[in-house]
Amino acid sequence: MSIRRIAVTGGPGGGKTTVWRALVSANQERLVPVPEVATLMFRHVFPQVQSALERQAVQRAIFQVQQQLEDFHAARAQPGQALLCDRGTCDGGGYWPAGPEAFFRSMGSSWQAELQRYDAVLFLETAAVGGYSIAEGNETRTESLAEAISIDSKLRSVWQGHPCFLHVPHEADFTVKVSRAIARLDGIFPS
Repeated sequence: MSIRRIAVTGGPGGGKTTVWRALVSANQERLVPVPEVATLMFRHVFPQVQSALERQAVQRAIFQVQQQLEDFHAARAQPGQALLCDRGTCDGGGYWPAGPEAFFRSMGSSWQAELQRYDAVLFLETAAVGGYSIAEGNETRTESLAEAISIDSKLRSVWQGHPCFLHVPHEADFTVKVSRAIARLDGIFPS
Protein backbone atom coordinates (compact mmCIF):
# COMPACT_ATOMS: atom_id res chain seq x y z
CA MET A 1 0.00 0.00 0.00
CA SER A 2 1.31 3.43 -0.87
CA ILE A 3 1.12 5.77 2.11
CA ARG A 4 -0.02 9.18 0.94
CA ARG A 5 -1.09 11.03 4.11
CA ILE A 6 0.07 10.49 7.70
CA ALA A 7 -1.26 12.40 10.73
CA VAL A 8 1.01 12.94 13.73
CA THR A 9 -1.29 13.64 16.65
CA GLY A 10 -1.82 13.21 20.39
CA GLY A 11 -2.53 15.28 23.46
CA PRO A 12 -0.86 18.50 24.54
CA GLY A 13 2.79 17.94 25.39
CA GLY A 14 3.10 14.68 23.46
CA GLY A 15 6.03 15.99 21.45
CA LYS A 16 4.11 16.03 18.18
CA THR A 17 5.90 18.94 16.55
CA THR A 18 9.34 17.80 17.74
CA VAL A 19 8.76 14.26 16.45
CA TRP A 20 7.20 15.63 13.25
CA ARG A 21 10.35 17.72 12.64
CA ALA A 22 12.62 14.72 13.36
CA LEU A 23 10.61 12.53 10.97
CA VAL A 24 10.73 15.16 8.23
CA SER A 25 14.46 15.69 8.76
CA ALA A 26 15.14 11.94 8.53
CA ASN A 27 12.92 11.52 5.44
CA GLN A 28 13.30 14.75 3.44
CA GLU A 29 12.99 13.10 0.04
CA ARG A 30 9.85 11.13 0.76
CA LEU A 31 7.85 13.31 3.17
CA VAL A 32 6.12 16.63 2.52
CA PRO A 33 5.71 18.50 5.83
CA VAL A 34 2.30 20.02 6.62
CA PRO A 35 2.62 22.28 9.73
CA GLU A 36 0.21 22.39 12.65
CA VAL A 37 -2.66 24.76 11.93
CA ALA A 38 -3.89 25.17 15.52
CA THR A 39 -0.65 26.68 16.82
CA LEU A 40 -0.43 29.00 13.82
CA MET A 41 -4.02 30.14 14.38
CA PHE A 42 -3.49 30.76 18.11
CA ARG A 43 -0.22 32.61 17.52
CA HIS A 44 -1.48 34.87 14.74
CA VAL A 45 -5.26 34.88 14.45
CA PHE A 46 -7.31 33.86 17.51
CA PRO A 47 -6.94 34.87 21.17
CA GLN A 48 -7.21 32.17 23.84
CA VAL A 49 -10.64 30.52 23.97
CA GLN A 50 -12.94 31.61 26.81
CA SER A 51 -16.26 29.91 25.99
CA ALA A 52 -17.81 26.92 24.23
CA LEU A 53 -18.98 29.17 21.38
CA GLU A 54 -15.45 30.50 20.91
CA ARG A 55 -14.07 26.94 20.95
CA GLN A 56 -16.51 26.00 18.19
CA ALA A 57 -15.51 29.01 16.08
CA VAL A 58 -11.82 28.19 16.46
CA GLN A 59 -12.29 24.49 15.69
CA ARG A 60 -14.32 25.29 12.57
CA ALA A 61 -11.54 27.56 11.31
CA ILE A 62 -8.80 25.04 12.13
CA PHE A 63 -10.71 22.25 10.34
CA GLN A 64 -11.18 24.31 7.18
CA VAL A 65 -7.59 25.56 7.06
CA GLN A 66 -6.25 22.05 7.81
CA GLN A 67 -8.22 20.59 4.88
CA GLN A 68 -7.09 23.32 2.50
CA LEU A 69 -3.46 23.20 3.61
CA GLU A 70 -3.29 19.42 3.20
CA ASP A 71 -4.93 19.61 -0.23
CA PHE A 72 -2.52 22.36 -1.28
CA HIS A 73 0.52 20.26 -0.31
CA ALA A 74 -0.98 17.08 -1.79
CA ALA A 75 -1.26 18.82 -5.17
CA ARG A 76 2.47 19.64 -5.03
CA ALA A 77 3.66 16.24 -3.79
CA GLN A 78 5.83 14.23 -6.16
CA PRO A 79 5.22 10.54 -6.95
CA GLY A 80 6.36 8.41 -4.02
CA GLN A 81 6.05 11.24 -1.50
CA ALA A 82 3.61 11.33 1.40
CA LEU A 83 2.23 14.20 3.44
CA LEU A 84 3.31 14.23 7.08
CA CYS A 85 0.70 16.33 8.87
CA ASP A 86 1.31 17.86 12.30
CA ARG A 87 -2.23 17.01 13.49
CA GLY A 88 -5.20 16.25 11.26
CA THR A 89 -8.82 17.12 10.60
CA CYS A 90 -10.09 14.63 13.21
CA ASP A 91 -8.39 16.50 16.07
CA GLY A 92 -11.28 18.96 16.39
CA GLY A 93 -13.48 16.07 17.51
CA GLY A 94 -11.45 15.83 20.71
CA TYR A 95 -11.92 19.52 21.46
CA TRP A 96 -15.56 20.00 20.41
CA PRO A 97 -17.77 20.73 23.45
CA ALA A 98 -20.59 18.37 22.35
CA GLY A 99 -18.23 15.54 21.32
CA PRO A 100 -16.86 14.12 18.08
CA GLU A 101 -20.12 13.08 16.37
CA ALA A 102 -21.47 16.63 16.74
CA PHE A 103 -18.15 18.04 15.51
CA PHE A 104 -18.11 16.03 12.28
CA ARG A 105 -21.80 16.82 11.62
CA SER A 106 -21.09 20.51 12.17
CA MET A 107 -18.21 20.31 9.67
CA GLY A 108 -20.50 18.76 7.04
CA SER A 109 -18.50 15.55 7.12
CA SER A 110 -18.43 12.27 9.00
CA TRP A 111 -16.04 10.66 11.44
CA GLN A 112 -15.35 7.83 9.00
CA ALA A 113 -14.75 10.16 6.04
CA GLU A 114 -12.19 12.16 8.01
CA LEU A 115 -10.40 9.03 9.28
CA GLN A 116 -10.22 7.78 5.69
CA ARG A 117 -8.47 10.99 4.69
CA TYR A 118 -5.32 9.54 6.32
CA ASP A 119 -3.40 6.38 5.48
CA ALA A 120 -1.80 6.19 8.93
CA VAL A 121 -2.01 7.88 12.32
CA LEU A 122 1.00 8.25 14.61
CA PHE A 123 -0.44 9.01 18.06
CA LEU A 124 2.00 10.43 20.61
CA GLU A 125 0.83 10.14 24.21
CA THR A 126 1.17 13.28 26.33
CA ALA A 127 4.07 13.60 28.79
CA ALA A 128 1.46 14.72 31.32
CA VAL A 129 0.62 11.04 32.01
CA GLY A 130 4.13 10.76 33.51
CA GLY A 131 3.67 13.97 35.50
CA TYR A 132 6.06 15.93 33.27
CA SER A 133 5.58 19.60 32.45
CA ILE A 134 4.00 20.27 29.07
CA ALA A 135 4.62 24.02 29.08
CA GLU A 136 7.97 24.06 27.26
CA GLY A 137 8.20 24.86 23.58
CA ASN A 138 4.70 26.18 22.89
CA GLU A 139 3.67 29.56 24.29
CA THR A 140 0.06 28.98 23.18
CA ARG A 141 -0.36 25.99 25.53
CA THR A 142 -2.58 26.75 28.53
CA GLU A 143 -3.64 23.28 29.73
CA SER A 144 -2.91 21.90 33.18
CA LEU A 145 -1.53 18.35 33.44
CA ALA A 146 -5.02 17.01 34.24
CA GLU A 147 -6.51 18.85 31.25
CA ALA A 148 -3.74 17.55 28.98
CA ILE A 149 -4.43 13.97 30.08
CA SER A 150 -8.16 14.44 29.47
CA ILE A 151 -7.59 15.91 26.00
CA ASP A 152 -5.11 13.12 25.20
CA SER A 153 -7.77 10.55 26.10
CA LYS A 154 -10.42 12.29 23.99
CA LEU A 155 -8.09 12.58 20.99
CA ARG A 156 -7.09 8.94 21.32
CA SER A 157 -10.74 7.89 21.27
CA VAL A 158 -11.27 10.01 18.13
CA TRP A 159 -8.33 8.47 16.24
CA GLN A 160 -7.99 4.90 17.56
CA GLY A 161 -10.63 3.56 15.17
CA HIS A 162 -8.24 4.17 12.28
CA PRO A 163 -7.05 0.86 10.73
CA CYS A 164 -3.41 2.03 10.89
CA PHE A 165 -3.38 3.64 14.35
CA LEU A 166 0.18 3.62 15.70
CA HIS A 167 0.38 4.46 19.40
CA VAL A 168 3.68 5.77 20.78
CA PRO A 169 3.46 5.83 24.60
CA HIS A 170 5.00 8.44 26.87
CA GLU A 171 8.65 7.83 27.72
CA ALA A 172 10.65 9.42 30.52
CA ASP A 173 13.50 9.69 28.00
CA PHE A 174 12.12 11.68 25.07
CA THR A 175 14.87 10.46 22.73
CA VAL A 176 13.46 6.92 23.17
CA LYS A 177 10.02 8.21 22.17
CA VAL A 178 11.44 9.89 19.05
CA SER A 179 13.29 6.68 18.10
CA ARG A 180 10.10 4.65 18.54
CA ALA A 181 8.11 7.10 16.42
CA ILE A 182 10.71 6.91 13.63
CA ALA A 183 10.67 3.11 13.84
CA ARG A 184 6.85 3.06 13.68
CA LEU A 185 6.92 5.27 10.59
CA ASP A 186 9.63 3.12 8.96
CA GLY A 187 7.46 0.08 9.68
CA ILE A 188 4.65 1.41 7.50
CA PHE A 189 6.70 3.42 5.04
CA PRO A 190 9.92 1.49 4.38
CA SER A 191 12.91 3.07 2.64
